[in-house]
Amino acid sequence: MSTISWSDFEKVEIRIGTVVGVEHFPEARKPAYKIRIDFGAQLGVRKSSAQITDIYGHMDLLGKQVVAVVNFPPKQIANFQSECLVLGVVGDEKGVVLLQPEREVPYGSRIL
Repeated sequence: MSTISWSDFEKVEIRIGTVVGVEHFPEARKPAYKIRIDFGAQLGVRKSSAQITDIYGHMDLLGKQVVAVVNFPPKQIANFQSECLVLGVVGDEKGVVLLQPEREVPYGSRIL
């Protein structure tokens, strides 16, 4: 594993957002959702593609707070432009488990 400096870590904008919209994404190569996440007044609502259909149903995600990287460049996935990267833990074989705060925090809060 390579190491990074503290200044490298400070460049990564990891924020808390709340899922406000979820759609199935049949055009994706692997099963995924198109997710809209509200990061508050400063960042607004951003879109992400997430391969989390193994564990999470459509309705499980609405209102859930998630952790995401918000300063990657947009990425084209099929016919969809992903604007942030939702973070999760790759479980054994049961799919990705989303990272989320232990209790509700304001939208847009930065992970330090």
